[in-house]
Amino acid sequence: MSPGRDLPGKPRGADQGPEEPLLALKNVETFYGLIFALRGVSLEVPEGKIVTILGGNGAGKSTILKTTMGLIQDQPDKGEIYFQGRRIDGRETEDIARLGIAYVPEGREVFQELSVHENLLMGAYPRRDQAGIKEDFGKVYSYFPKLRERRTQWAGTLSGGEQQMLAIGRALMAGPKLMMLDEPSLGLSPLLVREIFNIIRTINRAGVTILLVEQNAKMALRIADYGLVLETGRFVLAGTTAELMEDEDVKEFYLGIKDEVSVKGYQRYKRKKRWR
Repeated sequence: MSPGRDLPGKPRGADQGPEEPLLALKNVETFYGLIFALRGVSLEVPEGKIVTILGGNGAGKSTILKTTMGLIQDQPDKGEIYFQGRRIDGRETEDIARLGIAYVPEGREVFQELSVHENLLMGAYPRRDQAGIKEDFGKVYSYFPKLRERRTQWAGTLSGGEQQMLAIGRALMAGPKLMMLDEPSLGLSPLLVREIFNIIRTINRAGVTILLVEQNAKMALRIADYGLVLETGRFVLAGTTAELMEDEDVKEFYLGIKDEVSVKGYQRYKRKKRWR
């Protein structure tokens, strides 16, 4: 049996020891209208770790984050979601955010007609600790020096990479315990992707737990502790990132690595995934 293949939806090693996970989804089912988007999804995110969810377009990766944040009306249809042992499914998004979960959506979605500084202030809106807010401004500007240079500039005039930095910085201003990022590499150059992922790792090392949805499997597995593969609303594979990087299916279908050599130079047809 391949590494990690026996525990879909629950990274092996994540449940070692007495501590409960920071975030837990239990048999969650979500619908978009009549579309069955999540099919009995279970997931645990240990505190202090980076967990990444891999999968193709339409697999349901973003739906997991939106369901967790309460952004899909009347969903989840079934299942339970816990944060720090407290059940949060069915709560308003604002209440979930106040508990310490920050969400960086796909496509960045900055306030385009506000300045960089004003966008960051919006992230700190629920907070009342002025000293802490001032300190976090310093942290954000240390992570993203370009934002300090452009703090009076309209967010809509920033480059795509700078807007992604701003979206992450805005989430940090909420002082989160858990940050959920949806496709942070989308539309960025390889150089900017490396910079963004290095900063995500730095943020994690500073104490913020990360749940990362990403199609760039190589970069995601490079910084994460645990990974899961989602297909058509179900987890089909889970394990440590070291285990997943050695899995033949992950290597071929997500990392683009083929160990087999074609015979006599003929093109080899793709084999079927073993989890199918």
